[in-house]
Amino acid sequence: MTSIEAYSTTRSGTYPERCAAAAGLALALVLLHLPVRRHLRFRYTLRAARLARRAGRRPLDPTRAQELVDAVRHTARWWPGRAACMETSLGAVLAAALLGRRLNWCLGARFCPPPVEYHAWAELPGTGPVGEYTLGGWHHRTALSI
Repeated sequence: MTSIEAYSTTRSGTYPERCAAAAGLALALVLLHLPVRRHLRFRYTLRAARLARRAGRRPLDPTRAQELVDAVRHTARWWPGRAACMETSLGAVLAAALLGRRLNWCLGARFCPPPVEYHAWAELPGTGPVGEYTLGGWHHRTALSI
């Protein structure tokens, strides 16, 4: 997913969901741009994602999950830097945790068709990726799921 596709121009979600989306995206951007060594930055990001998973105990229904991901993507268009799949998916997971809900954060890759493409996405446990276009099927393999 390119950074252009990561943005959404339509506003979605309720007011608390939009506020949580803005806070979740801000937290994700801070975590992914911490001024520490790269391996420590990723370690802190993984730790925050695991804490978010523990904080969000209630399941999120697919419609609300889609609206939350869209709200994060809509908020991301105000960020002047890069806000692609990694930032928006982590922002959605953190926003769901702020609302007391749960989303999984997945990192993976697609190997076929070439070239190899790395991707991050939010996933509902037991349902699959949220907010991903799947017209041609889902070809990404999950390397890490939190």
